[in-house]
Amino acid sequence: MTEECTHECGSCGVSGCGERTAQGPATIAANARSNIRHVIGVVSGKGGVGKSLVTSLLASEMRKRGKRVGILDADVTGPSIPKTFGITNPLTADADGILPAQAQSGIKVVSTNLMLPKDDVPVAWRGPVVSNAIKQFYSEVSWGEIDYLFVDMPPGTSDVLLTVFQSLPVDGIVTVSAPQELVAMIVGKAVNLAHDMDVALLGLVENMAYFKCDDCGKEHHIFGEPQGAAVAERYNIPAYATLPIDPAFARLCDAGKVEDYDVAGALDPVIAQIEKVGAE
Repeated sequence: MTEECTHECGSCGVSGCGERTAQGPATIAANARSNIRHVIGVVSGKGGVGKSLVTSLLASEMRKRGKRVGILDADVTGPSIPKTFGITNPLTADADGILPAQAQSGIKVVSTNLMLPKDDVPVAWRGPVVSNAIKQFYSEVSWGEIDYLFVDMPPGTSDVLLTVFQSLPVDGIVTVSAPQELVAMIVGKAVNLAHDMDVALLGLVENMAYFKCDDCGKEHHIFGEPQGAAVAERYNIPAYATLPIDPAFARLCDAGKVEDYDVAGALDPVIAQIEKVGAE
């Protein structure tokens, strides 16, 4: 079977194929008008933990530090990045490739929601089609000069994660969790897959770790005691950060103004690991 393998695991029925966890083919080349220095994946084994929010905040913080930043929205069937940044203009193209949209600060974004007639049109695509779309977002988009391209992954450890790890030159990943043992266990699946495919772990962000009362200032652990430190130690992740349950997140995302949120240094430990990649 390996002689006929196309490395498109989503179209293959062989359950025990070693190619599913092997490094696979060489990474694809970027568009001729692109110079992407570093690719950072943002992953989670489970949905609903705020992965797209963390992607948006990491990109915003790096942009505030003067870096040239892009976001490849690899959550093809459930894209939310354009809404978060208030981007409504559809993608355009010229003879050299697709032109990314831009947030107000200059962050470049490519997402399926910028290719649809309305943002609530469903994207009902099978795995191989989704995988090919992600490859095109990297290789056929004229990204220009990018210091950090953040790839917002869908939840899980199936086709898209394999496509990104095998086809894009990923420098490392940031994983996102919530303070529940079940979520931490599922996140571990993504972490272990990254280990198996020799992708570096840069940091863990534990979202919804606490709610701080406006009246008394006390922190309430609504979803249980934070486990970021323990999970980071368990999976040998070099840095972790925590984010609160904050209604301002939702308000600013709904208004397309996520860049206005002040994380007050909460993400600094993870950003420091990302900057180490940039210094190499």
